[in-house]
Amino acid sequence: MAANVIIEEGTDFTPKFDSNGLITAIAQDVKTGQILMVAYMNKEALDLTIATGRAVYFSRSRQKLWKKGEESGHFQIVEQVLIDCDQDCIVLKVSVDQGQCHVGYQSCFYRKLTNGKLEFIAQKVYDPKAVYKK
Repeated sequence: MAANVIIEEGTDFTPKFDSNGLITAIAQDVKTGQILMVAYMNKEALDLTIATGRAVYFSRSRQKLWKKGEESGHFQIVEQVLIDCDQDCIVLKVSVDQGQCHVGYQSCFYRKLTNGKLEFIAQKVYDPKAVYKK
């Protein structure tokens, strides 16, 4: 089998990390289908996510692992891991208890583009000042 066929139609999990050692990870609410956030994982974050059943990401700005919910208490329990055809993007179908966006919304996608401007399409579900006490 050619390499593409093995990756695209085989059963071996061989995630393709980019030149920075990262893979895009999309978190999706398993119940509603709502996209909650997009983040990145390195191999260690992906391995920990699979091993623990809780989402772990790699923070590009802080250059370290980021266990979703470790500060806020808003964990993501991984119900299913999906990989795209060329194994360079992951979807985590997750169960969540409340807002997933650090600014207080259920999803990081709380605005839509309308006539060149951003329009709010959601309401805050928690107060980030009460959660992130820095």
